Amino acid sequence: MFEQLDGTRGFANASSQHHEAGRQVAEQIERARSTVARELGCVADEIIFTSGATESINLALRGVALANAQHGRHLITTQIEHKATLACCDSLHDEGFEVTRIAPRHDGRVDPADIANAIRSDTLLISVMHVNNETGVIQPLSEIAAIAEDRGVLLHVDAAQSAGKFHIGLSQIPIDLLSLSAHKIHGPKGIGCLFVRDRPRLRIRPLTFGGAQEFGLRPGTLPTHQIVGLAAALELVSRNRDQDQKQVTRLRAQFVEMLSSRVSLNLHGALDVTSPYILNFSIPGISSDVLINQCAADIAMASGAACSSGTVEPSYVLRAMGLEGDALYGAVRVSFDRYHTPVDINVAVDVITEAVKRIKELVA
Repeated sequence: MFEQLDGTRGFANASSQHHEAGRQVAEQIERARSTVARELGCVADEIIFTSGATESINLALRGVALANAQHGRHLITTQIEHKATLACCDSLHDEGFEVTRIAPRHDGRVDPADIANAIRSDTLLISVMHVNNETGVIQPLSEIAAIAEDRGVLLHVDAAQSAGKFHIGLSQIPIDLLSLSAHKIHGPKGIGCLFVRDRPRLRIRPLTFGGAQEFGLRPGTLPTHQIVGLAAALELVSRNRDQDQKQVTRLRAQFVEMLSSRVSLNLHGALDVTSPYILNFSIPGISSDVLINQCAADIAMASGAACSSGTVEPSYVLRAMGLEGDALYGAVRVSFDRYHTPVDINVAVDVITEAVKRIKELVA
């Protein structure tokens, strides 16, 4: 466990090695780097600290594509990725790269055979989300990784919704790049990292320029408190992983059982192939915007990605899964956490049930 850092401890610049305060901060950061590496199953110098998964995804995709364009200008991703991935692919397309976006099956999972069939002689990189942020659907990561390794194609994984909560084991699965954010596991906002396998070998072009921090790939003064917070959060969530999964699975099952006994409920994503931390559902005849507004004082719900929930457009993830009509426009997402209790679930079900009753009375 890490020592506590207050407003004065850790203030020095880790790049200032000519004084003791700087050296102490550098040691704290390297201990944190080693902790992150240990929990992910890699070596310390394969960890690049960033501001979060969005920056990590951009560094992985753009950094690899621009540095290795002479070896191929084709990328593969899916239609249900986070917008950080999709927008980054759009930018690369505008710069002359070709991007194939694989459609999911109706259950939200991507067929590994579709990825294999999309690989070409000039395919440089595959980017796949491990756990979808809207539906919680878990992709067959081991199968996809085996295909990428067999075909000699780099694999990037967006693990923002899975790192720490699920065992990934980078020493066992041939993933080349992996992105994560601390705030998804109760760490501080504004910090994340990018895993780069065999970093000295894999060529990556930096996105920003300045000093030589983070092996020259991510210049700028390192945020000591956030980095230590990331490592501590990852260590804690990994230590309690199995217990937390069992608890959250029970809470989600309680929520589904109770709510479905009171209202008609459609689940988007089978429970046996989704993360217990996320549930996407709709109630026939109830639009997502109205339901969210009616519950906003008591429950945090979203109609799409949390970072895009202010929009009124229906989820592109659910649309890619084949949802249309009321199911598409009524879909909402709720999340479950190790700090939730059965009492919280009871309250949430009561709030949603009463909201549905009010909505139906208003439109009757």
